[in-house]
Formats: sequence, structure tokens, C-alpha cells
Amino acid sequence: MASTTDIKNGAVLIIDGQLWSVVEFQHVKPGKGGAFVRTKLKNVVSGKVVDRTFNAGAKIVTAVVDRRDYQYLYEDGDSYVFMDQDTYDQISVPSTVVGDAKNFLLESAQVTIAMNEGNPLYVELPTSIVTTIETEPGLQGDRSSGGTKPATIVTGYQIQVPLFLESGTKVKVDTRDGNYLGRVND
Repeated sequence: MASTTDIKNGAVLIIDGQLWSVVEFQHVKPGKGGAFVRTKLKNVVSGKVVDRTFNAGAKIVTAVVDRRDYQYLYEDGDSYVFMDQDTYDQISVPSTVVGDAKNFLLESAQVTIAMNEGNPLYVELPTSIVTTIETEPGLQGDRSSGGTKPATIVTGYQIQVPLFLESGTKVKVDTRDGNYLGRVND
């Protein structure tokens, strides 16, 4: 058991049998009345964000979350196989846990997997990846779509890129929102 004084960003709490990660916290001491801790919590599994207030000194339950580096190997049916960088052990992570990260999982990509009691909670990607695109040629002078056109990256995910880019071009893509960040020169 811990108390609200142990709350810090990134800590994982067990509330009503679910795991919640602390996104933000603030200790508040009003002029009158008792102190309290205002937090913004993110559900580790669903990603839902809620605000929650705890009385100062209240008992909370913290979870032990182990974050380790893994290398993505391959997709196996409804799961993804990763290899531990230190022990070379392989683990299989269900696609429900991988979630939208699958759109940016390149072969041999380095990722961080958060585990709680041997169960994978989520897969953390680097903030950007470099990949090649497949796209139709852009028409000169076609600016009706804001100067972008659809392109497909190696994983099959579709992004928007500037009209001047051609198929086979290497680009940098933000893994958080799928935005095009720029062209990469070899």
C-alpha cells in the first residue's frame, strides 16, 4: 500500500481492479479545508482518460509495471511475436494489446513493451519511423486537395503526403498520429 504522496507521472495505480497510468498530478492545499491531489489518469488497456481527486494521505494501490525493450519479429495470425533484446526470449502479444501500433510496426523495429505480472499491457513505438511509400503520380497544378495525396507505407497503412513525392521515396512518419514529417535522403 502506498499513499497519495507517492503519486508521480508515469506511476501505475490499481483502481477498481483496472490499471491506470498517471498522466498529470497536482498537490493542492486550499486556504481552508484539507489538502488533496488532483490527477489525470489514463486507462492502460482502453486509453480512456479521466480526472480523479484523492484526499491527501489517502491509501492507494500501485502496480509494478516492467518496461523492456523488444524487437518486432513477425505477425502470427491474431498475435505479434517480439524478441527480448537481452535474453532472446520470444513473446507473443495479442493484436488487441498491440492496437493501432500495428500500423507502424516495421520488421525488426525496436519497441518497448510494458508488462504487469507477465501480461503485456501495451506496445510503445518510437515517435517516428522511416519507411518507403507507394503512391500515384501527382498531377501538376492539382491543388484542390491542399497539396497532398494518399500514399501507402510498407505496413499497408495509408497516410497523406505532398504531391511531389513519387513511389519508392523514403519518408519519415509520426507514429502517434500518422502525419508525414518529411522526406529522408539516403
